[in-house]
Amino acid sequence: MDKSQLLEDMLAVLQGHGIEVRAESMGGGGGGMCVFSGKRVFFVDTDAPTIETNAITARSIRDTVDIEEIYLRPQVRDLIENIT
Repeated sequence: MDKSQLLEDMLAVLQGHGIEVRAESMGGGGGGMCVFSGKRVFFVDTDAPTIETNAITARSIRDTVDIEEIYLRPQVRDLIENIT
């Protein structure tokens, strides 16, 4: 599975758990999770390398979603469980 497919799968997990996903040009910092008026929004920095965005997305999922309760492709689960 390539890096882009990993990212797409992880973003789908966030969206499936009621988190809005927005892609914005943010200068390469990678984006991240924010809360606006009680609503969670995950920003994808379109200027950041995919590998950086994957790491930030995996950490956000680990912190907000109980991955034991959902099906994930093995590569996606591995990334989320092993990201530092």
